[in-house]
Amino acid sequence: MLVDVHAHFYHDRTPRADWRERNASRLAAGQKIGITHHVASVLGTWGLTSPIYFPSPRDVTYGNDAMLALARHQSGRVRGYVTVNPNYTAHALAEITRCLAAGMVGIKLAASRRATDPLLDPICSLARERGVPILQHIWQHRRHDWPGQEASDGAELAVLASRHPDVRFILAHIGGGGDWRHSLAAVQSVPNIVVDLSGSGVDGGMLEACLEAVGVERLVWGTDLTMDTGWAKLRYLAHLLSSEQLELVKWKNAARIFPRGAFPAD
Repeated sequence: MLVDVHAHFYHDRTPRADWRERNASRLAAGQKIGITHHVASVLGTWGLTSPIYFPSPRDVTYGNDAMLALARHQSGRVRGYVTVNPNYTAHALAEITRCLAAGMVGIKLAASRRATDPLLDPICSLARERGVPILQHIWQHRRHDWPGQEASDGAELAVLASRHPDVRFILAHIGGGGDWRHSLAAVQSVPNIVVDLSGSGVDGGMLEACLEAVGVERLVWGTDLTMDTGWAKLRYLAHLLSSEQLELVKWKNAARIFPRGAFPAD
């Protein structure tokens, strides 16, 4: 078993004309790496008809529908996060309810609103009620604002997670750029946050620091958009951990935080 907790796919209303090829290449690369389950999201239309991080309700729904269709076609190999824009509270809650009923297993929050914003509270309450984790897009130590997004960092996620101690949060792509040590320090004492190892960063000492800060039981493996670096981290972990510890990172931690039965044969 190998669960990629942070994957993405495309559809026909994204800026990529080669969206079918990109989806196929991810699945093919996953097969070579040994991925048994891709837990994935589609961020609206990826900026084609509304901003990537502020997708319109129509684009959110279209992307989630595409994600559901892909998951059905892959017969359990692909599982879905329901993507929502918390600026549209009623629509977000309705989408979560609809998509979880259709088989999705988690919630994806990108950079549509700061993690400390009260608009996220209704989403977190529904996540607790339904027993699903939230994958929160994180910039590792946000020092300023960027146009077109409301990026959050680890310290802000820690505030949200402390406000909702019964919800399981995944801190996205610790290797995604920025000061990952800042993130590790911020979430170290917040037990309902697990760290997603994805992202293109492969700094020396990063994986060791993750283990020291949160322990092997709070690490989950993923790739995001850069599957080659995900593979590199997996190969390094095989030398860093015992076989029992490696199984935790590869799939057992994910099986614990996602709904029971999310991954066939778990």
